[in-house]
Amino acid sequence: MTSRLATEQNVWMATVRPDGRPHLVPVWFVFVRGSFWVGTGARSVKVANVRAQGRATVALEDGDRPVVAECSVREVPRPVPGDVVAAFRDKYSWDVDAEVDEDMGEVVVLELAPGRWVFGGPDS
Repeated sequence: MTSRLATEQNVWMATVRPDGRPHLVPVWFVFVRGSFWVGTGARSVKVANVRAQGRATVALEDGDRPVVAECSVREVPRPVPGDVVAAFRDKYSWDVDAEVDEDMGEVVVLELAPGRWVFGGPDS
């Protein structure tokens, strides 16, 4: 069976704003080397939140077969690892290593390393 982490298109990413309010958003992702990888705009709320706190929770969209992980998050310096770039290219036809994206401006790549699988796991 193919892992859903390899085939699902979106993951919901939850972070916390400095005032304690939650921020929840669906994002494109790849799952490579045991981590979730997300490319997003440098000025996004989620980037500001993880820069301040270094953590997030992610969940696949299907609530009937939950996969949820609590993660530590780090901003990835360029160049983005080649296997991550290839995974984004294969899955979305998108170059995550581009410094600027037409829609989101400056691109930041985040690595979300699961510390605890709340539901499911890498073989779900």
